Amino acid sequence: MNGEVMTSSKTLLGDGEHIVKKLWELSAKIYYCYPQYVGNRKVGNKWWRKLLIVWLLFWIVVSFSVLWYMNSKAVEKRKETLTSMCDERARMLQDQFNVSMNHVQAMSILISTFHHARNPSAIDQCTFASYTERTAFERPLTSGVAYAVRVLHSERKEFEKRHGWSIKRMDTREPTPVHKDNEYDRDGLEPSPIQAEYAPVIFAQDTIAHVISVDMLSGKEDRENVLRARESGKGVLTAPFRLLKTNHLGVIKTFAVYKTDLPSNATPNERIQATDGYLGGVLDIESLVEKLLQQLASKQTILVNVYDMTNISHPISMYGSNVSSDGLEHVSALNFGDPFRRHEMRCRFKQKPPWPWLAITTATGILIIALLIGQIFHATINRIAKVEDDYHEMMMLKKRAEAADVAKSQFLATVSHEIRTPMNGVLGMLHMLTDTNLDVTQQDYVSTAQASGKALVSLINEVLDQAKIESGKLELDAVCFDVRATLDEVLSLFSGKSQEKGVELAGYISDKVPDVLIGDPGRFRQIITNLVGNSIKFTEKGHIFVTVHLVEEVTESAEEFKVNSLFKSTLSGLPVADKRQSWRSFMGFNQEGSSFTSSSLDQITLMVSVEDTGVGIPLDAQSRIFTPFMQVGPSIARIHGGTGIGLSISKCLVQLMKGEIGFVSLPKIGSTFTFTAVFTNGRNNWNEKKSQQINNQSNSISSDFHGMRALIVDPRTVRARVSQYHMKRLGVHTEVVSDLNHGLSYVRTENGVTNMILIEQEIWDTDSGKSSLFVKILRKFNTSSSPKLFILANSINSSRVGVSVNGFPTPFIIMKPLRESMLAASLQRAMGVGNKGNCTNGELSGLSLSKLLQGRKILIVDDNNVNLRVAAAALKKYGADVVCTDSGKKALTFLQPPHQFDACFMDIQMPEMDGFQATKIIREMESDINSRIKLGQLPPEAYGNISSWKVPILAMTADVIQATNEQCQKCGMDGYVSKPFEAEQLYEEVSRFFQIKPTQNT
Repeated sequence: MNGEVMTSSKTLLGDGEHIVKKLWELSAKIYYCYPQYVGNRKVGNKWWRKLLIVWLLFWIVVSFSVLWYMNSKAVEKRKETLTSMCDERARMLQDQFNVSMNHVQAMSILISTFHHARNPSAIDQCTFASYTERTAFERPLTSGVAYAVRVLHSERKEFEKRHGWSIKRMDTREPTPVHKDNEYDRDGLEPSPIQAEYAPVIFAQDTIAHVISVDMLSGKEDRENVLRARESGKGVLTAPFRLLKTNHLGVIKTFAVYKTDLPSNATPNERIQATDGYLGGVLDIESLVEKLLQQLASKQTILVNVYDMTNISHPISMYGSNVSSDGLEHVSALNFGDPFRRHEMRCRFKQKPPWPWLAITTATGILIIALLIGQIFHATINRIAKVEDDYHEMMMLKKRAEAADVAKSQFLATVSHEIRTPMNGVLGMLHMLTDTNLDVTQQDYVSTAQASGKALVSLINEVLDQAKIESGKLELDAVCFDVRATLDEVLSLFSGKSQEKGVELAGYISDKVPDVLIGDPGRFRQIITNLVGNSIKFTEKGHIFVTVHLVEEVTESAEEFKVNSLFKSTLSGLPVADKRQSWRSFMGFNQEGSSFTSSSLDQITLMVSVEDTGVGIPLDAQSRIFTPFMQVGPSIARIHGGTGIGLSISKCLVQLMKGEIGFVSLPKIGSTFTFTAVFTNGRNNWNEKKSQQINNQSNSISSDFHGMRALIVDPRTVRARVSQYHMKRLGVHTEVVSDLNHGLSYVRTENGVTNMILIEQEIWDTDSGKSSLFVKILRKFNTSSSPKLFILANSINSSRVGVSVNGFPTPFIIMKPLRESMLAASLQRAMGVGNKGNCTNGELSGLSLSKLLQGRKILIVDDNNVNLRVAAAALKKYGADVVCTDSGKKALTFLQPPHQFDACFMDIQMPEMDGFQATKIIREMESDINSRIKLGQLPPEAYGNISSWKVPILAMTADVIQATNEQCQKCGMDGYVSKPFEAEQLYEEVSRFFQIKPTQNT
């Protein structure tokens, strides 16, 4: 059959190929040689498209027709196979059943001959049980055999007296005759009710010996089966039921035992009169089918179900399961010798039919050939048109890309300005607030708000930074800064979040790191902010620890770092990733782990590590962690937010700082990011005034605590070391003990005065009784000068930290993370020392600016009223005479020579006339007047005897794009001041134009 199908398919394909070739040649002639047949080219294209659709539909129909024909032949063959196999199994099952029943029927002849035909009987219960047990191998599918004798009502008393038991009524609550040992109470059954005749069981196999004395006619279904068996003279089957021991479905077949002289052609009444008793055999249908299928183990390709179909509306499943199949089923009738009950076998294939690959490949081949011909035809017609369309589209995209590239810088500049302008008002007002009379706590709050605002601006600029990095226009500043103050600012930024989560946030800088470095503090802060921000996002418990060391320290103290990475030596006690693995791949380290030496003594290479105990980075995501706009998983942005470019920007900034960055991460343990950065030592290469200013700021805070002594109670070495580091910055001498008992011992034995005791919250909250006892004992032996108690708390939810005993003050709470300004404010408030009205920051620059700007008349041009107020207040603070205007056009009037202004601060982006246009016009006016004065056309006296007019104009904008600075210089501006004003930057710009007046009283 398959060969015929393949031959017909080849013939069809061969004819189709010839027809297609002829049609193709004809269509080509029509399309190219006779366009008048189809009109113009557009109409022709529509006509050919319709022809192509008809072509494809025709061959699709042909392909499906071939597939249907070949598949139907395969299905017919499969049906024939299933029918043959099912009929074979039904025949074998029927034969096996008949064999077992023949053995049971033979026993009826045995009982009739040796029990009823002899007097006395040659069979008793013992003999019957022994015989049935020894011949059980001949009936492997029967669970038991029993014999019930026919007893008339008139014979009941004599019968019961002879056997020594009464005839019992069948227990209708238990339908199965097979029970386990000692579980069926025969004596508990009721006597059989009075009726015309009885059928008590007198002989039974041991497996069903409990049915002896039970009347088989007392049950409704059993009575019908018994009466039907003696009338018909054939075996009668019961409905299927569960056998107790095997839990299989089984049936009972009942045979009537007649007198030996019963003729073979007896009538039903004669059979009833000649009936002596009834023999029944219990058969396990499921075992019978299982045995049959085991004999056909090599041909187990179909599923077999056997049903009792006596009640067609409610068939009873005797064997098999309702496993889904492909819908193909065959039914074979079964004859178990009882014409009253109907049985059938249903067969299905165990596996789904195999795919008709021959039909599929043939139909697919026809369809593919047709599609290929159609595709060639379609491509030939549309190729030229498509190429032309693609060309025009590419030219349009090229123009759009060029226009987008031109607009990119303008867009970034506009976005930067519009976002940073309102932030200028916030930061400017905060900066003005720092110059008011604030105590240390208020000043710390303001500085934290300032740091947060600046960090917000830096986060907004991340996208701008990425654009500048891609264009290669990102440049680093080189200014003097305090690395410890910079780290404190980062910790302040994340203090609220860490306290809310209960995560310990701490920072530590080695004593070998210089106080003053030269570099870009903003970009250095940005890198640490990105790393700490990521750690805060993904850390729910444990700690985040920022450490700063010299590279030489790390390589010389490898063993120390190895010890600190162990379980018990971490900040929170939780395990962390080995930070040595984060820098192992750095090119600056050789194979032995030692670092390269600095190229000069002024170069300082720092190694910064950010360690956390967060969820870690999955191994499959670690390779793309520094890829821009890539995150660990799609749910990260929904849960934690972020743009996914922080780490990529950090990597670029580290490379600009001539450093390297790496990480190590273990899932469910945590991550450690480490980077290096090269700076210049500020002690040797920077303005002494700058260094002195930074030192004065630090010394002004620490001078209040010099000579004081403190005791730190903390069981964790690393955490205690961090607390010592911050206390040392304030000039406080500290000692560390591990618990309160050692703390009491230290205070008792110490000769000097301990001014303060700092207790870790973990120690204080562990045992309230011990904490109270500590306070009481401390009060008793040190009444003259009791030390102040401080609790170092890590979570804003800390509530059980107050203990007041005998009037002893409640301990003060110091919230982590520890920072110099915050710690000093807390200690000053508790100890009653220090000047609450501390000097404002930038004191040295402020004094210098006052000397430069005192009495100077300055014009400020800005369209934003808030920015005008901020700029005016900042300049008036230094003694300048300020005039404000809100547009570039008005600035032209003020700066028309002659005028009395010493300088102009000009905003760049303004309506009507921006700063660039205004500056250009001002320079043109000045150039024109200067030329006319030189030519004698204008008298110098009318212009204040000034022969060359040029007022210094400083650009004042929130724009941070490098191209804007270049444009400022191109239009004639003299400098560039970013908003809000910083004293250091303002001093640098104005000092280029102004000199300190010699007659000025400073």
